[in-house]
Amino acid sequence: MRRALIAAMPLALAGGITACDDDQPSAGPSAAGPSTPGSTGRDSVAPAAPASGFPSLRVTAVVAGLDHPWDVKPIGHGRLLVTERDRARLSVVANGHRHTVAYPSRTVWVSGETGLMGLAVDPRFRTNHRVYLCQGGTLPDGGHDVHVTAWRLNVAERKVTRIRTLVGGFPTSTGRHGGCRLLVARNGALVVGTGDAAIGTNPRDLTSYGGKTLRLNRFTGKPWPGNRWADADSEVQRYVHTWGHRNVQGLAQRADGSLWSVEHGSDRDDEVNLLRNGADYGWNPVPGYDESVPMTDPSLPGHQVEARWSSGSPTLATSGADWLPDRIASGWGSYRGTLAVAALKASRLLFMKFDGTGRLRWVKAPDALTHHGRLRSVTTLPGGDVLVTTDNGNGQDRILRVRPQS
Repeated sequence: MRRALIAAMPLALAGGITACDDDQPSAGPSAAGPSTPGSTGRDSVAPAAPASGFPSLRVTAVVAGLDHPWDVKPIGHGRLLVTERDRARLSVVANGHRHTVAYPSRTVWVSGETGLMGLAVDPRFRTNHRVYLCQGGTLPDGGHDVHVTAWRLNVAERKVTRIRTLVGGFPTSTGRHGGCRLLVARNGALVVGTGDAAIGTNPRDLTSYGGKTLRLNRFTGKPWPGNRWADADSEVQRYVHTWGHRNVQGLAQRADGSLWSVEHGSDRDDEVNLLRNGADYGWNPVPGYDESVPMTDPSLPGHQVEARWSSGSPTLATSGADWLPDRIASGWGSYRGTLAVAALKASRLLFMKFDGTGRLRWVKAPDALTHHGRLRSVTTLPGGDVLVTTDNGNGQDRILRVRPQS
């Protein structure tokens, strides 16, 4: 099924954006207006965003001097835990100051888009101090993988102690398409988004961790018992929640409990997907690694799930995402209940409105978030403000705090 764009691509945004690889430099901020291209995965065109009801946004820097911060999460009392991909550095930020957490950075394999990446904080952190990290690693035979490990942060928040590797052996090549977003779902499962390692056969191979979302027990590392193939002969297949992905960079859970992913496209379609247990999302770049094929190819055997939003061409390099609070008192006005999605090359934050059935209603990219370069991760704080990390490199990156202004 061919997708229809919901709005024309602004020329200022289109210039210089041709592919969605993470390492490509940003096209830079643009003066493009509030509408952003995308498609619904259906033949209809989504209506434009409403003309009013949007509060102005105040954007302030929480901390500066970071280098490719990949993820950030609150750990209570205004403190934040942060990963930096290329420095393989774990930090705590409090009152605008950063201190390094003792973490075995030397064990992290850093190459291309792979390094110290996804972060999740246990819902019981106040009592168990557990955190989860996804990183590149070096295997005993000299090869490499990507894996997820549980750690305990000490009371002084100065060092972490390894508890166990929960799941590993994710495929790698040059470091391209390394994934790796983490989310602790409200049912307790640890959800992991992986990349296909730029190896064309991985996304549709149910015995490969590449190009999947996985679900597992965050304490034991065992496959989540509700997974479709929890009883499969293949140990890898038991972990698979969804398959047929290219490079999952964002995971978010909506208030209704539904799980959503954000995915880097090639040169034609970034995607936001509503995840269904056992579903196929249709990426099949074979033979070789043919990036001209559709992100969701309906000609494949079986049923492929269409994206709930896709960028069309050119792509925006979408990355991390989180849902904004849906409560009226949050102050977000017409933004409330939207999915906020960071874009790297497009250098903006996209607010996507979906109805209760998951159908796209509109997309808006406010000007206040178009002046900070590449944006990587999005984290909604308990009070309703949003944290966004920049991804410009050279020690120039920041964590931004976004709040609505009444």
